[in-house]
Amino acid sequence: MKLTILGCYSATPRALNNTTSQVLEINNHMFLIDCGEGTQVQLRKHRIKFNRIKHIFISHLHGDHFFGLVGLISTFRLLTRETDLHIYGPKGIKEVITLQMKLADSWTNYNLIFHELTSKKSKLVFEDDKVVVHTIPLNHRVYTNGFLFKEKEGERKLDIVAVENANIDTAYFRKLKQGFDVENRDGVLIDNKKVTKPAKKPKSYAFCSDTMYKEDIVPIIKNVDVLYHESTFLEKHANLALKTKHSTAKEAAKIAKFANVGTLVLGHYSTRYDGLNAFKEEAQTVFDNVELSEDGKVFNF
Repeated sequence: MKLTILGCYSATPRALNNTTSQVLEINNHMFLIDCGEGTQVQLRKHRIKFNRIKHIFISHLHGDHFFGLVGLISTFRLLTRETDLHIYGPKGIKEVITLQMKLADSWTNYNLIFHELTSKKSKLVFEDDKVVVHTIPLNHRVYTNGFLFKEKEGERKLDIVAVENANIDTAYFRKLKQGFDVENRDGVLIDNKKVTKPAKKPKSYAFCSDTMYKEDIVPIIKNVDVLYHESTFLEKHANLALKTKHSTAKEAAKIAKFANVGTLVLGHYSTRYDGLNAFKEEAQTVFDNVELSEDGKVFNF
């Protein structure tokens, strides 16, 4: 599982800081999560292939999370893209994007498929044979979702020596990988666990963008490998976090601790602060395994 941070600051882009956008590579998928202004420049800078992006997830309709989307869609058109593009986001995202395309007479030559979200409960929004994606309802000034990406359980691995010793016909190998007990050539039922090994543990990633402290998301993200949680402010500005419905680094760490996540990645920093170390230090008073997202940083989990 590879996470590339394209932008991780709040509000407005600056010379060296980009607003929220990241790419998650999981089980041969490449998902774009949020699309702040300048995202396509960052994609080029980090040599991420545009044609691998087939699904874009937008958390909410504040500009620092989606103002780069129409530009990226337009670039895909100029590059003569033919592959379908799926966009998941709040109701209204179709209207705001298609209006710009209509007024510019710049319709795409590929299928642009919108999946508009309205539910305030966690919903399954994407599934194939390898990965599932659920929404994480958040509490911000406008309707907002995070997204939970989870690998499905893989097939078990054959212990070839044990299989041969158990005298099992090759015709049953597929069944063994799927977890079934099978009969050997002598008609004896063989316990699957005695001739196979567990699949690699599925990985999971939770993206929690703009939100105030919200403990009721904990059951949704319980035990995820990696949690990205916004940390716009430090505790000394907790009053601003409450007023603007954002979180502090300490509050993000509390969520990580309660959810028993593997790693907490902080982001969406206010540029009022001179550096980022204070965010990590504050979070580590509650939760040990903390990383700082930074523009261009790549995590391999």
